[in-house]
Amino acid sequence: MFGNENPLFEFRGPWGVPIQIGGSLILLPLIFVSFSGTPTSMMYDLMFVAMLIGSILLHELGHAWGALIQGVPVRRIMIYGGGGFCERAASVTRYQDELIVAMGPIVNLVIWAVASLAAPHVDGMAGWALYWLANLNLFLAIFNLIPLMPLDGGKLFQLGLMRLLPSVTATKICGWIGVVACVAWIPGMLWVYVNLGFVLFFIPSIRLHWQMANATR
Repeated sequence: MFGNENPLFEFRGPWGVPIQIGGSLILLPLIFVSFSGTPTSMMYDLMFVAMLIGSILLHELGHAWGALIQGVPVRRIMIYGGGGFCERAASVTRYQDELIVAMGPIVNLVIWAVASLAAPHVDGMAGWALYWLANLNLFLAIFNLIPLMPLDGGKLFQLGLMRLLPSVTATKICGWIGVVACVAWIPGMLWVYVNLGFVLFFIPSIRLHWQMANATR
């Protein structure tokens, strides 16, 4: 979703990596603010959005670091309304890719651990921010580890199977699991919304998983 949009602006991040911001990112604060009832709740909503965007950026910087320490150049990081991605400028081996992919959720888990330890010792707005920063990053880590493409969990699942099975077989297994999950995803989204009041904007691609399930090489 929105991943192919033109960037609104660009700046240089850590290690000189270009970081691009998509125009659809504006949708996030607009969605949250639209549910705000008071100026105070609006302020908290905007803080939450800022933590969400910052956590996504740090997640992608984790991928970039995993690439750079292995000598793999990074073309850019893109942050947009649907999340973000780290684009490499060179091909990698399966073993290099394992670290690159894993570093995104690892960064989120580190933020969760640090914020969780600090939150009970801080009062007021700062304590609130640390509490939600911890929960937000735990959610991002768990969500990204779901074994579906193009999430990190789907890539790690495929890479892990490739250590045990031929590449085509591993890809087919990931594809068929993804096809089944895609069919169940929308009913699952409805259940989550009805029972938990939470809306998931991500929908896995059944086309991508179908192509993987029918891979020939």
